[in-house]
Amino acid sequence: MIKEHDKYRHFKGNVIEVICVGKNSETLEEMVVYKHDGNVWIRPLSMFESREDVSSRPDNVTGQKYRFEKIEEE
Repeated sequence: MIKEHDKYRHFKGNVIEVICVGKNSETLEEMVVYKHDGNVWIRPLSMFESREDVSSRPDNVTGQKYRFEKIEEE
């Protein structure tokens, strides 16, 4: 479950922080609101949680399997 302040690494190397999960007012699709490099971004929750294997993409600098992977707090 995605929660406020969770941190995730994108397969292109960016670390993002979740602001919240909200809904699109027109479609009711759940969306993740997050910040990265001082900007606020919105992405569909389904894409954020996707289990599509991105490990073979040439732009995958992290070598991770999924688009977003949670960074566990130590």
